[in-house]
Amino acid sequence: MTDLSLRPWRLSDAADVARYADNEKIAANLRDVFPWPYSRRDAVSFVEHCVRQEGRGQLARAIEVDGAAVGSISLTLGSDVYRRSAELGYWLAEPFWGRGLMTSAVAEMCREGFGTWDIVRIYAEPYARNLASRRVLEKAGFTLEGTLRQCVCKNGEMLDACIYALIREEAT
Repeated sequence: MTDLSLRPWRLSDAADVARYADNEKIAANLRDVFPWPYSRRDAVSFVEHCVRQEGRGQLARAIEVDGAAVGSISLTLGSDVYRRSAELGYWLAEPFWGRGLMTSAVAEMCREGFGTWDIVRIYAEPYARNLASRRVLEKAGFTLEGTLRQCVCKNGEMLDACIYALIREEAT
């Protein structure tokens, strides 16, 4: 397996993000805030946002392999009645799929989230058709809690989404 590390974003990461994020297969499984095509301007805006929001209800990390930022993983703290929960989001460059990297990144990010915040729950909402992402979550110890039927409109198509969660006591 290739070694990976999670680290805070640096403004210099924008070139890597522009290179790796411009992939229709990645965008198809993320919210519309992640555009396709993905431009250099999108990358700069994304990295600047991650740097600016760090520690302000967000933990955002670059997924680094061999010195390059090849993906992103973040936790966003909930508010109001959801203040003891955080949402997990991530993407990984296609050349690195199928190597177990994202499962390792998810496990590491969850340890950091539980260690940083007084949260009880980390959850993720992959589209039901995204079997690879669902498998990542399952391998990282998340439990499928349910399917939200036709709750997402992506590229004009209504999709199901799944709710996966990891409770603090279940985390290893």
